[in-house]
Order: sequence, then structure tokens, then C-alpha cells
Amino acid sequence: MMRALALLAAGSLAGLPMPLSAQGLTLRMGRLFDDGGWTAYNIAWNYPLPGPLDAQLGGTFLRGPAASERLFGAALDASLFRGGRAGVYVVGGMGGGIGTGSAESWWRSWSAGVGYELVPAQFFSLGIETRYREMLPRRRAGAEVALRLSTSFGGARAAPPLESERVAADRRDSAGTAAPGEAARPPAEGPGVRLSTAGTLAPAAKPPAERAADVIEIAEGEIGRRYRLGGTGDPGDGFDCSGLIQYAYQRIGIALPRRSVDQAKAGREIGRDESELLPGDVLTFSGSGGRVTHVGLYIGDGRFIHSASRGVQISRLGEDDPNGRYWYRRWVGARRIITDQ
Repeated sequence: MMRALALLAAGSLAGLPMPLSAQGLTLRMGRLFDDGGWTAYNIAWNYPLPGPLDAQLGGTFLRGPAASERLFGAALDASLFRGGRAGVYVVGGMGGGIGTGSAESWWRSWSAGVGYELVPAQFFSLGIETRYREMLPRRRAGAEVALRLSTSFGGARAAPPLESERVAADRRDSAGTAAPGEAARPPAEGPGVRLSTAGTLAPAAKPPAERAADVIEIAEGEIGRRYRLGGTGDPGDGFDCSGLIQYAYQRIGIALPRRSVDQAKAGREIGRDESELLPGDVLTFSGSGGRVTHVGLYIGDGRFIHSASRGVQISRLGEDDPNGRYWYRRWVGARRIITDQ
């Protein structure tokens, strides 16, 4: 049974597209209170799975009460609802390997329990876990308490140009480019073209729906970028939630405030009504129902793009799944930035 589960999990991990910026290293040190006490060390690579799941695959080492008792092996762990906030999550796993000295020559184990996220920071998270663990064939079993430290890694990538920007580049090329060493001259505005605040060309009087589609295209081009508190998407940098919204709108020439609490006052209020939402609306969230602490960009069908602890990602509003329920219960309203005026 354990072998079948391991093969299934490994196949699932291999077949899933994993954004590098959402992966990271997990270190865990624990104590198994049985048979005189065993100290367990684990180092694993974290793989985010669809929804609120994470998997950690790596190596483990257990040291027994006797100096010659050593167990080495591999472990596959999974956690549910971990990341993005302080609070309780579910954890479990299985492992197996070989022993040396007076320990058994081979072993296998399973465990299940709960953890508590103490520090959900942007680059790392710190938590404490308690599990029931059973180890065979000698059937060591008991409570295990562990301290877990997880880090996340990511890199920046350039945003793909919009179709309007590609057209503008073609126009500049057809008019002639600057010679080597010569500073390029900014293009002039014309009857059908204007300069946005981001310094790119955009069609004048573009319909609101098309402008909203451009904003969404920009934000979707940043999926996988890491989260960084105060990040605005500079080269080599990440985004925080309001930095992503400000960046996406600035690329089409609309300047928004920097902070989420101020973005929650921009544009026109829509309220908390899914039937009234349009793609491009800015969703506002609050952990306590008061001051806005998070923002996202609505893209339709109950989905939105935002930058959270695992980087720029797409989430859903809804009570029908755990991840969507988390955001739905913290959703307090929406603002329409792009209007007919």
C-alpha cells in the first residue's frame, strides 16, 4: 500500500507544471517520544500542488538513544492549508530506508498530525508540528514534535509586451531606429496614438473592455513571480499585492496609489456582489472585515490574480473549495478602475 502511494505521488509531482518561484527548501528537526527517544532530521524540496496542497520530497535521518542506532532514508510529506497566513494546517507523510549499527536493517513509517504556522513571511515561514508516528518493523510509535523552517525561491522575468506595444515597436522600426550609441527619441503622439504614463504607445480611446483585457494580460504575464513585501516588479524583484495591481494598471497609463488601503478608495465602488463584477475590477480583502489588507485583479468566472505568500497566482472566490472559501470569506468589496468616462 505504501509503495503504491509513493509511486502515485511521485508520478503526480513529475507530471505537474511547477513554477520555480513557488518552490523552496524545507528543513525539519523533531523528537519522537518512544523507545528512549529518537531525534529526526529532514531536508526536502517543497512542491506546491493545485489548491491548498503542498508536497515535500527529500531525505531523512533518525538518531536513536544508542550511539550506534542510525536510520537513513527518504520521506514524502504533504500539508494542507499551509502558507499565506498564521494558523493551523494539516500534515502527514510516509518514509522508509535502511538502518545501521544496532538498528534494524530496513524500516518504513507513516505519520499524521497538525501544525501551526508561526511566521508566514515572504521569503521563509516558521512553524511547529505535532504528529503521531509509527515505524515498522519494530513498531516504534508515539508522539513527535518538530520545528519546521521553509524557504521560497524565485526569479524575475520580463513581462511580455502587449499587442499595442508590439504594433508601436513595428511603427518605430518602420520609421527608422536610433544608430548605435545614439539615444532613442520618444515617439510623438498622433491622432490615433497616445503615450501612457509607463512610456509605451497605446491606442487612444480604447474601449473599456479592451483596456481591462490588457491589464489582465499584463498581470497574467507575471504569474510565477515571487512575493516580496514592498515589491513593485523591478528587475530581479517580486511583487506584493498592491505592487502587482499598480504595475498592471500603470502599464496601460493609469496611475493607482501604492498601498492596498488606498487602492480600495480608487475608481468607483462596486460592492460585494459577484453578479456585478467585470474583468479588470480590483477586489479588496480584509482579514477582520475592517481595514483592507489585500487586493487582487478580477479576471472573470470567479477567479482573480494576486500576489500572496507563494507569489503571483490565480485564486478563486467561492465556498465550494477550501482555498476559494478562504478568500471568499475575507472579500469585502471591489473597485472599478476602468469606466466609460
